[in-house]
Amino acid sequence: MDLGLAGKTAIICASSQGLGRACAEELARAGCRVVLNGRDEQALVEAGAAIRAETGAIVETVAGNIGDPGVQAALIQTAGTPDILVNNNGGPPPRGFRDLDSDALHAGLDANMVTPIRLVQQVIDSMVERRFGRIVCITSGSVKSPAAGLDLSSGARIGLHGFLAGVAREVASANVTINFLLPGLFATRRLGGVMAFAAKAQSIDIETAEARGRERIPARRFGDPAEFGAACAFLCSAQAGFITGQSLLIDGGAFPGVL
Repeated sequence: MDLGLAGKTAIICASSQGLGRACAEELARAGCRVVLNGRDEQALVEAGAAIRAETGAIVETVAGNIGDPGVQAALIQTAGTPDILVNNNGGPPPRGFRDLDSDALHAGLDANMVTPIRLVQQVIDSMVERRFGRIVCITSGSVKSPAAGLDLSSGARIGLHGFLAGVAREVASANVTINFLLPGLFATRRLGGVMAFAAKAQSIDIETAEARGRERIPARRFGDPAEFGAACAFLCSAQAGFITGQSLLIDGGAFPGVL
């Protein structure tokens, strides 16, 4: 399927690895000019070079913490007038809710709720003016199925969903959409931290924790980031203009509910 994205410009936050990189790769394959971001400059440069070599796309990079207003400004300046924004940021490390002090609470809320809102504020008006815009926020499956140790991550991301749900309806008539991708357990670096927390909590080794994790997923495996990237690219496509304000859970069937 031609996604209708040739010549579009996409900002993908936290995209030097993991799910962010998978989204960047798929958007580049669809013909987008992509602007990558990540804290590790060397890893970011290497990711950019790999995507450029594989897809032939124009790939630019802006290193730094996406929560830094200066980095945000550099991203917007580099992109010019972005057509696509993929909000993404690493979640706070798993920990018991009793261990969260005020600094940790504020840092988690800033990274996973405030920062993506600020980025939306900076790009949405130009999207409305051009009557095309796609905003995808990568949050977490824990938004629908809270998990111990991910309380701060879940709470901040639920707040983001609630805040942007109304915004999505406000701009829908201008062909600007805002949707959410909720990953379950994917084979990324973050999975290691989640498994380490589970192993410690259950007094088992990490291999056993991973095996139990797979057993709880009806698909009996962890997700492939490429699958996630493909879903992101479709939500950014010209054909997805009638999908907005929605939360797509991608977890191999792990969530037991109907809705």
